[in-house]
Amino acid sequence: MKIICPFFLTAFLILAGSCKLFHKDNTESQEEGKTSRHTSITAATKVDTQAIEIPAISSGDMLIAHTGYALCYDISYHNPKWVAWSLTREKLTKRVPRHNDFRGDENIPARDRIEKYDYNNPVYDRGHMCPSGDMRYDRQAQSDCFYMTNICPQIKELNQTWWEHVESATRRWAQREGTVYICCGPIFYDDTPERSLGRNIKIRIPDAFFKVILSLRQGKEKAIGFYYTNTNDRQTMDFAKRTVDEIERITGLDFFCNLPDDMEERIESQCNLRIWN
Repeated sequence: MKIICPFFLTAFLILAGSCKLFHKDNTESQEEGKTSRHTSITAATKVDTQAIEIPAISSGDMLIAHTGYALCYDISYHNPKWVAWSLTREKLTKRVPRHNDFRGDENIPARDRIEKYDYNNPVYDRGHMCPSGDMRYDRQAQSDCFYMTNICPQIKELNQTWWEHVESATRRWAQREGTVYICCGPIFYDDTPERSLGRNIKIRIPDAFFKVILSLRQGKEKAIGFYYTNTNDRQTMDFAKRTVDEIERITGLDFFCNLPDDMEERIESQCNLRIWN
């Protein structure tokens, strides 16, 4: 049997211990990385990523929580990536006045912060993602929905007609269902000519918009999606309806990911407007 020199044995043990320590530190770094995927811009704006309405979070997502809703902001396009909130029957019983105080969101660095005056194009409205009509239960929620991080450039006809139709329908559904969970946002296509507006900052004009809605009323769980092009075209709800699965394929987002998998799979394949009306 060979005798191992004590010097080499000691060196081997030190090396092994170092490797173990490195593996532990590396594992901890990976775990910290996983946690950081679910953090928001500042401690003051933490988003509950376990909330039903919040889609799956990706690395680098910029999350912001305001009173009544949460959003993920895309600084490269100067638009929200998505905006999510829940709406209840109780919230619709209160009717505080509309604020109209459009303003920049101080969670965004000043060099990238959109202000009210940056929307200087008469063709496009300041289109709410989380609508003022859903936030009239609380003065702070009503004020917060006018942050420009909740706004996208929308063609006037879309904003004031077809998008408004689905907003009003969602409030009716909240009355009937008790609670609905909502996520919406803009869609950008790489193969279309880039359009933008803005006085000081280049704001990308979306090609289309999505909205997904979920009800978890016991025994009658259901979900539906909608897709609207950012055009003057006539777009009824029946024309715009889609399954949530279809909206996921278009956007690359994973909606209602905090539901049990079997329920998520079942209801995200539905597209039946009649069961909502």
